[in-house]
Amino acid sequence: MRWQGRRESSNVEDRRSSGGGFGRGRPTGILGLIIILVGAYYGVDLSGLVGEVDVGTTQSSPLQSQQEDQLFKLSKVVLGDTEEVWTAYFSKNNRQYVEPRMVIYNGATPTACGTGQSAMGPFYCPNDQRVYLDLSFYNDMKNKLGAAGESAFAYVIAHEVGHHVQNLLGTLTQVHRLQSRASRAEANQLSVKLELQADCYAGVWASQAVKSGLFESGDIEKAFNAAESVGDDRLQKRRQGYVVPDSFTHGTSTQRLQWFKVGLTSANPAQCNTF
Repeated sequence: MRWQGRRESSNVEDRRSSGGGFGRGRPTGILGLIIILVGAYYGVDLSGLVGEVDVGTTQSSPLQSQQEDQLFKLSKVVLGDTEEVWTAYFSKNNRQYVEPRMVIYNGATPTACGTGQSAMGPFYCPNDQRVYLDLSFYNDMKNKLGAAGESAFAYVIAHEVGHHVQNLLGTLTQVHRLQSRASRAEANQLSVKLELQADCYAGVWASQAVKSGLFESGDIEKAFNAAESVGDDRLQKRRQGYVVPDSFTHGTSTQRLQWFKVGLTSANPAQCNTF
């Protein structure tokens, strides 16, 4: 990625030196315990649905100080780039884009959705409109998920910002309301549609990253690999040796890559109607 020297977002809160805090709150949605456990083990996005659940003590891969500093700057650049893309889209549709904040932390941190822990992976909390990210997830992606590279990491950030876009458009509220009246299987299906749409929104951002030169040769392929690496089928197969389709909450590897490509090729959020 050619990110050095680009504008860095000012909407970043660095909590790395404050230590892990433990807030209290309630989940913002109704994902099953198995999703929490799978997310905790593999560092999968929980989309702000962080509750007071014992997620274990899975250790993240440590970062070297220079690498951490580079990832911190990269994260600010990627967030800044998403701000430009989504501000332009909202303005074109006569709406104002409220920029999210990104919280960089180590280990654990309080959120308006409950206690955030690095074992959960990056997530978005709609209650405080913040993206939470432990930079050590970069190494987790490489070592545990086989998804290495800066553009793979950038895809993760863009996906979480996609959830913020859903929040601003009212999609999150609508889906959570439907989930509250649905069966477990139906709620999971709705969650899959929500996640695939966020992947599509990440693709919309990626299309601009390619055009602006932020993505260089080979970067988009690494982002493709990242989208595939967090498919429910691949994660479940790796964790337990078999898959349970009814328990899927994020979509298969094929679906995640497919919808990321829809956003990439269309560059149009209107094409991201996974519902």
